[in-house]
Amino acid sequence: MTARTARDFRQVDVFTAEPLLGNPVAVVHGAEGMSDEEMQRFARWTNLSETTFLLAPTDPAADYRLRIFTTETELPFAGHPTLGSAHAWLEAGGTPRGAYVVQQCGVGLVELRRDGGRLAFAAPDLLRSGPVAEELAAEIAAALRIERAAILDLAWADNGPGWVGVRLASADAVLALTPDHARLPVDVGVVGPYPAGAECAVEVRAFVPHAAGIAEDPVTGSLNASLAQWLTATGDLPLSYVASQGTVIGRRGRIHVDTDAAGTIWVGGDTLTTIQGTVAL
Repeated sequence: MTARTARDFRQVDVFTAEPLLGNPVAVVHGAEGMSDEEMQRFARWTNLSETTFLLAPTDPAADYRLRIFTTETELPFAGHPTLGSAHAWLEAGGTPRGAYVVQQCGVGLVELRRDGGRLAFAAPDLLRSGPVAEELAAEIAAALRIERAAILDLAWADNGPGWVGVRLASADAVLALTPDHARLPVDVGVVGPYPAGAECAVEVRAFVPHAAGIAEDPVTGSLNASLAQWLTATGDLPLSYVASQGTVIGRRGRIHVDTDAAGTIWVGGDTLTTIQGTVAL
């Protein structure tokens, strides 16, 4: 039997100030010595959308290195695991070297800032942007079970996971969607506005047909980052706003988006630890 090591562990609820209403991420501290296979096996076992592993950085500019796994594969970047893992690292006594927490991951270095008790990450550059082929647009509309004309705009908005962003006329239209998940050809993020004066500017839903056992992600940092990059540039969203996500599946995610004077988009939310202990890995 392979010898196992006791490692500190936290499960963090992200994008909520109230327990059990956000998106959980499993975080393993001190993951040095674990193989890729061992990390993937544990991520599959947790059965969460993402499980992360904190390691010493290999880039001198970084405070820590993060590896992010779904139940099936490793991701170069994901938003709620970034916030949850930074929360866990700080709570365990991590001290950033500079004004920002700097995370090293598959897309490179990602900066995080602390605004009071809330963490926010700087949206990484899009790996793919621009128009979606009309054939793919028609497939997406059919899978969402809506008319093609109901889609006001859509674009590639991929910062790692592979998103196509879809803009509808209203939050109600987003909430009413009942997709045929098996027919979705790609991961799709849908956004629609609430009326002026509402608590949140938009409702967001994330459909991830290729994630094992997860048809709809509860609250999604990477998607909200890419939607903000796309729709603040087109003027369809303001430079700073709050998005709602997870409503249909019983969550109450709140994503705080802010564009600073330098044009950097920060995506943040509340984070809290719900489980703490050790795992034998």
